[in-house]
Amino acid sequence: MDSFIIAALALCSLTAPAFGDKGTSKARSCSDIRQFYSGKRFSLDGVPQSEISGEHLRICPQGYTCCTSEMEDNLAVLSRKEVEGVLKEAGRSLQNSLNGQYKTFDGYFLELLNRSALNLQESFTATWGALYVRNSQVFSELYMDLRHYYRGANVNLEDVLNDFWARLLEKLFYHANRQYSISEDYLECVSKQIDTLRPFGDVPRAMKMMVTRTFVAARSFVQGLVVSGEVVRKVSQVQLSQECMRATMRMTYCPHCRGMASARPCANYCSNVMKGCLANQADLNTEWRHLAETMMQVADRFDDPSGVDSVLLTLPVRISEGIMTMNENLQTINSKVRTYLELYKLTNLFSSSLPQVTDVTARLRDLQSYWVSLPNLLCSDRVATGTGAEDKCWNGMNRARYLPEVMGDGLASQINNPEVEIDITKPDMTIRQQIMQLKIMTHRLKNALNGQDVDFQDTSDDVSGSGSGMCTEEMCSRGPRLVDLVTETPRRYPLPPENKRVKASANQNLPCTAIYLLSLLMLLLRR
Repeated sequence: MDSFIIAALALCSLTAPAFGDKGTSKARSCSDIRQFYSGKRFSLDGVPQSEISGEHLRICPQGYTCCTSEMEDNLAVLSRKEVEGVLKEAGRSLQNSLNGQYKTFDGYFLELLNRSALNLQESFTATWGALYVRNSQVFSELYMDLRHYYRGANVNLEDVLNDFWARLLEKLFYHANRQYSISEDYLECVSKQIDTLRPFGDVPRAMKMMVTRTFVAARSFVQGLVVSGEVVRKVSQVQLSQECMRATMRMTYCPHCRGMASARPCANYCSNVMKGCLANQADLNTEWRHLAETMMQVADRFDDPSGVDSVLLTLPVRISEGIMTMNENLQTINSKVRTYLELYKLTNLFSSSLPQVTDVTARLRDLQSYWVSLPNLLCSDRVATGTGAEDKCWNGMNRARYLPEVMGDGLASQINNPEVEIDITKPDMTIRQQIMQLKIMTHRLKNALNGQDVDFQDTSDDVSGSGSGMCTEEMCSRGPRLVDLVTETPRRYPLPPENKRVKASANQNLPCTAIYLLSLLMLLLRR
């Protein structure tokens, strides 16, 4: 008989309903959740005064509860908005970081370009005098074209440099032969022989190689920051799925419905929920890391001895060297020495005070694991911690240990996720498009590392979006600007003695090349 009574009591204990934390047999008051629910700005109409049977629940466990179906729906929507809000805030923070890196490098690069233009203006005014003043537009347009190229304009860098040397040759040739009547056609004919006659020696080729390498890398680098910011902006706007909404509701607000407001999610439980919700975002990780690593490789180029400082600030030296190569027989050794001393003095002065890209590189390194770290970010202030946390945390059903294993990162790893139902055959298309953008940008940066020019015309729509790191033309106009080259009269130097004046014309019978060779020979031999 005693054994029968014991068995009956045991059976009753198994079938008796559970009532919240205390497990009492009396329906518990719902005052706590009514206060909580009202604090979330929901109406208290229809909210139970005490616990009711929970057969109506579709998300939370169907035990005794203080939540109606309407409350469950409202809290589910709220849970999704809150998670999306945290993700957007994290995205804005990352965007701000990328935009700050863009501004740092952009200001650094433009300051170098501006100082280089100022170097040339001051040193050429002192060194070349009237020759420079009369032809200053050739130099100012070179710097303007370089700036436009860096900004992403549809400018062919090789053509810019070739045109500069060709125009400079025309100007110098005309200046040295002012005693002759030389037509525009003749000057054009002269400039077309530049590759054959190499009047500037090896300077144009060497300068083209350095400038192209530096500007292609710089333009690609800032474009990489822009694309990264756009990817973050667009991915941060992706809405979470209905399945994720149900999972976050079960984790966040179902404990309130069960009278366990103090219960916090188990750490592994939260990880599985967030890894499921952010599975598509985690798939950005591989290409995001590739882009960051490639950008760091490009940034390393800027700090080496032949980096951006050296290339930009010695442009006046290279150009002056080319002019002296053509005009070397008309310059004295002293003037050569003076020119180099003045130019290098200015170069070293400005170089020592300019910022570096070390901080940008360090920040890129820190951001490499951003997309796979999001679940930990969202769980960091939610999960139960402290002594006994694993045994007293909310596991989605009650206060108890969470037993399932933690899933891996990415969509394919969620096939057996116990918390979020995911169709791994249907990836989010917006995120897939952004993965492709990262691949394209990485490919362009790798080309830039090899000195190959890149065209960004097809990314103009992305770049123009809100939140973009690239400034608009109006915004950029408030930033550093290239100085206009001065045209006031400088110190003049005596011209070489004139030979007997002879009329020359492109209409003469001698071939163009022969005429040019004779004229150039006269120029070099005249003292």
